[in-house]
Amino acid sequence: MRMAADTFPKLLLANAVNRGTRPAIREKDYGIWQTWTWAQVLVQVREIAAGLAAVGLKRGDKLAVVGDNRPQLYWAMAAGQCVGAIPVPVYQDAVADEMAFVIDHAETRIAVAEDQEQVDKLLVIRRKYPTLATIIFKDPRGMRHYADSGLLSLEDLQARGREFLASHPGFFEEEIGKSKGGDVSVMLYTSGTTGQPKGVMLTYDNVVVSARNAIAFDRVTADEEVLAYLPMAWVGDHMYSYAESYVAGFCLSCPESGATVLADLREIGPTFFFAPPRIYENILTSVSIRMEDAGWLKRKMYHVFMDVARRAGIRILDGKTVSLGDRFLYWLGEFLVYGPLKNMLGLSRMRLGYTAGEAIGPDIFDFYRSLGLNLKQLYGMTETSVFICMQPDGQIKPDTVGVPAPEVQINIADNGEVLVKSPGVFVTYYKNEKATAEAKTADGWVHTGDAGFFDADGHLKIIDRAKDVGRLNEGTLFAPKYIENKLKFFSYIKEAVAFGDGRDYAAAFINIDLAAVGNWAERNGLAYASYQELAAKAEVYDLLQECVEKVNRDLAADPRLAGSQIKRFLLLHKELDAADGELTRTRKVRRRFVADRYTSLIDGLYGDADHAHIETSVTFEDGRKGIVKAELAIRDAARMAPAAEPLRKAS
Repeated sequence: MRMAADTFPKLLLANAVNRGTRPAIREKDYGIWQTWTWAQVLVQVREIAAGLAAVGLKRGDKLAVVGDNRPQLYWAMAAGQCVGAIPVPVYQDAVADEMAFVIDHAETRIAVAEDQEQVDKLLVIRRKYPTLATIIFKDPRGMRHYADSGLLSLEDLQARGREFLASHPGFFEEEIGKSKGGDVSVMLYTSGTTGQPKGVMLTYDNVVVSARNAIAFDRVTADEEVLAYLPMAWVGDHMYSYAESYVAGFCLSCPESGATVLADLREIGPTFFFAPPRIYENILTSVSIRMEDAGWLKRKMYHVFMDVARRAGIRILDGKTVSLGDRFLYWLGEFLVYGPLKNMLGLSRMRLGYTAGEAIGPDIFDFYRSLGLNLKQLYGMTETSVFICMQPDGQIKPDTVGVPAPEVQINIADNGEVLVKSPGVFVTYYKNEKATAEAKTADGWVHTGDAGFFDADGHLKIIDRAKDVGRLNEGTLFAPKYIENKLKFFSYIKEAVAFGDGRDYAAAFINIDLAAVGNWAERNGLAYASYQELAAKAEVYDLLQECVEKVNRDLAADPRLAGSQIKRFLLLHKELDAADGELTRTRKVRRRFVADRYTSLIDGLYGDADHAHIETSVTFEDGRKGIVKAELAIRDAARMAPAAEPLRKAS
């Protein structure tokens, strides 16, 4: 009897039959791309699943998976699902203490790790939480002298799996047949912006149905090429790299390392590319830096044809009318500038691109679309299996997140909060009924926590987190995330934190982008020896003040937000860092933590002084702790007269 393809193991069986000789996943190792077909993946997953059963993994158990994007780790997730276990991907850059919370909270007994670095962290955790009985590692380098009965190589696990299958014929298919769409398929932890992370339990129906709907919406096929480089613990990677690959049947490629992603991107040439705004911003920053360093002729040609692209490129992409002259110039620009540029970036074949997680700057968004790249914005969250809003082709707006995704219902509450109901809505937060009740109503509506509204075309516009929207003392609406995003649209600004709720005016902390500002400094003959020294220079303050005042001009144009223009700002002496607790692992600012940590700086912004003293504990890359001391300058920014409210015609 044929099984309905309502789980990933069942989809794997179907793919091995229907497209068994087609590539399913590849990895670059020692400079060479290694490829496995769907039939070969099934063999690997079968052996790992049987091996996991042999070492005691049972239906309903949690299986931790930690490491960079590796075929073997994706196979481990599928293998765990084959025997009814629930995979729990863990952020690979988490320190041991952060990882320990997830391992303990999820009651994990078995973990699959990439290499020695991750094994060392898990061994530290196991001393405190001995319920973590077995640690399986993929890469044996550096592990030769590790003597621990609970350690097992993936190769040895698969050998045990082959022995187990020999004595348990039919076990693999029987176990797959026991699972159904309504069973929990994965547990993904939230970023923990406001507290400890929560384990979001998603069923196969949640993930598979949401993936199918998104695939149909964007006409994704089995012929796509996708690069898997984002954290496996992030819901975006789980949906786009894992779920959509199994549902659509396309090939997934894993880069050699984080340092080689851009080079590997150029080699693969993905047709479907998903990245948070910071990745697109970094790529554009690198392009801008290279253009500034290029010869005058190449620089002139770039600027001339980019003017043509800004004028005509997006209209051509959307199928709108463009003059013959601009069409010819755009064709010429494709030959001379756009084509070589896209090839250099590895995006020559990209027919579909998405960005999500944060707002992307309109200039950055338009840059990619003007090159003919179909970049779109997505709005979603872990609790809805990502998809809430998507942008239909031909209806792309830089300041909205699109229309409700297929089968998604959206309601705007009286306080402006966005509420969502969809096939992707999560079951529960693991061991947290109180938080579940706060996040999800009895009839299935999820509180997103975001404030937004629909525009005249039915596209959703998100302005901020609902709980963060406040007011200045004189009554002006204060939306900190909206202001921060406007600041971060400038390539010189990597991070920003705005303050103002319950105060007389808005103020901000700013992190410079070391690469962009450093390049600017070099071109202007400005010497520096460290991030702290560069951020403290008066010339850099002048540069950033221009950015702040441009934001103020934008805010002045909106009568509702004109009063929240930034009056005072400072440049932080260090980058906000997840290792110091200032950011989540998905690089979201932990606003309350930052406010508590830098109280003296906030007091300085709201006082009369032009400097503020700070002493900050920091965590270095090797784990050592230290103290950084600094005197930070505080600058006043010019604020603009607000635009007049448009006059309404008398009825």
